[in-house]
Amino acid sequence: MENSNQQQEKPANSSSAEKALNILLAFAPYNNEMGTTELSRKLGIHKSTTSRLIKLLVATNFLQQNPITRKYMLGKSALKIGTATTRSINSKLLVIAQPYLTELSQMMGESVALEMLSGTNVVLALHVEGPSHIRFNFQQGEQVPINVAAGAKVILSHSDPKFLELCLQQKFTRFNENTIVTRKDYLNLLKEIKQTGIAYDRGERYRDTHAMAAAIHSPDGAPKAAVVIAGPAFRMTSDFLETAIPTLRETAKKISNHLF
Repeated sequence: MENSNQQQEKPANSSSAEKALNILLAFAPYNNEMGTTELSRKLGIHKSTTSRLIKLLVATNFLQQNPITRKYMLGKSALKIGTATTRSINSKLLVIAQPYLTELSQMMGESVALEMLSGTNVVLALHVEGPSHIRFNFQQGEQVPINVAAGAKVILSHSDPKFLELCLQQKFTRFNENTIVTRKDYLNLLKEIKQTGIAYDRGERYRDTHAMAAAIHSPDGAPKAAVVIAGPAFRMTSDFLETAIPTLRETAKKISNHLF
């Protein structure tokens, strides 16, 4: 008789756990505030059940309540898990990308880098110096201007519109006459890049430096980083850029596939 009761309770417990997880997932990806009624309707869970599970999630810091709106958002415990996951993926990406970047640099004869999302910014996470005497030297860890950096452009061209909106809150810096500084021009450029899958920097920050990039996608399909080839403008000609596209695409694809 005792075994029978345990078997009946197990599905109920599993169901409650699944509902609690679905409540947490409902806040992805932007953690917008929601109330009990809104969550109940969105997930098709009875309001009383939703309220009970929310209290449990608040008690364990997976959710927190805004004292003014009385609505809920993800809490500290959820943030810790998200941070751990992001760090794990980032560390894995750096290890996976290194040999592919080295191989690409040797094949193209130019410097190669990995530009990676960091919050709503993009940073230079890895670089391999090219074999040529005159080469472009990346500053590892540097935050790059999203309106000129080829990697940032290709990442944001594939990003969710809401996330893109957050990124565009930063002010564009004009470096020279080639720099895009208006929101309209930038958004139009991102549409073109999304179609081709390749982004360029044709002297938009440094007149004598050109670059091209292709996106690396994380396991959930979102753009995570970009492979960048950069070098002096006199070598990074239109013919060179066109010839390099297939190899650049293949490198980004290989890195993306290894993240799964």
